[in-house]
Amino acid sequence: MGHHVGSKSSIVPLIDRLNKYPVGLPDSEKLREILSLLFAENEAFIASRFPLEEATLDELTKATGIPGVELHPQLEQMCEKGLVMDLPYEGEVYYLLLPGLIGFFELTFMKNRTDLPKEKISRLMQEYLYENPREGMAKEFFDSKIPLTRALVYEDKIPTSSTVTSYENAREIIKGAGFGAVGLCYCRHKKHHLGEDCIKGAPMEDICISLGTGAKFLARRGFAKEQTTEQLLEILERAKKLNLTHITDNIRQKPSFICNCCSCCCELLLGVQSGYSDGVAKAPFILNIDEELCNSCGLCINACNVAALEMTKPKQPVQLQKKVCLGCGACISTCHQGALSMIDRGKKYMPPLNRRWMMKKRLIERGRATPFVVNGVKKKIRRLVKGKVKSPRTP
Repeated sequence: MGHHVGSKSSIVPLIDRLNKYPVGLPDSEKLREILSLLFAENEAFIASRFPLEEATLDELTKATGIPGVELHPQLEQMCEKGLVMDLPYEGEVYYLLLPGLIGFFELTFMKNRTDLPKEKISRLMQEYLYENPREGMAKEFFDSKIPLTRALVYEDKIPTSSTVTSYENAREIIKGAGFGAVGLCYCRHKKHHLGEDCIKGAPMEDICISLGTGAKFLARRGFAKEQTTEQLLEILERAKKLNLTHITDNIRQKPSFICNCCSCCCELLLGVQSGYSDGVAKAPFILNIDEELCNSCGLCINACNVAALEMTKPKQPVQLQKKVCLGCGACISTCHQGALSMIDRGKKYMPPLNRRWMMKKRLIERGRATPFVVNGVKKKIRRLVKGKVKSPRTP
């Protein structure tokens, strides 16, 4: 599968196409090798010809020049591999090319596949993401005024005088999702193939939650298994007992996942630890330390998933890096002295309304909005001419 590394006929056009997304994939030799392992030559070509939004088989036939009878099984294979998402809608199937992150990078390790050199891909992805955390992919993902993800506070740790809205409450997000599934944790699975397992003992399986339309795709294609609301809520409780941090989409309407993250494996939290203190949007609360009660045991330091707590002097109270603290509350249950509590952060953060609004902001910020605007105008004109119904909104 690696015969097309660096090939102008497949990989480079694919990278060009992927870099039109709000979160692109900065070009490098490591990226080209990763893509050559994930995409067969024909798949790289098809992906490079995808429009910017969802498209029907007929539209993709025109874009690729491949007859529908040949193209359809190839698209099905790409869906099975997690490179493309299929979206059934009113008797029609729409296809969407997934971005790299959050997208087919994660899906590569959310299914127990035997057709990939997982150890090699794990190493390549790790190096691509964090070999130089101030440049490249880490900068592309985390260095933005509009974070892609945000932390959720443990609802039983908030001050009694405070309330959280439904979009700030993990339990309420799950209850309102309509459909949920659970699957392999991409981060821990990838680390496992590097010979590193979670120091908190968090499991790889049945811990990361997908919601809504995206969850239906994952369940349909074998990346996750459907769960009841009660089962998903039990997963949240299990994550709390392991002092994991709840992370979700940085949007108010219809978040598509809740990951339960640790300090050692999670790439989102590794980004915060690598210096992107605002790379994950913070919960509306922050940790408060009662220095008179703190006995300097250090248990909370081990529990914190972003290294926001530190012991600056021996036998002195633990200190908090306020700029780093996500306000998740994962550390509180470790303190047997009652020295830790959550307080209101003060300034209220308002996440973008939905995914499209969030991505629109990032496109504008990155100077990539023009192709989407032009594509949207052309699409509306075609629909008016042909009298077609609107296609489904991308989840």
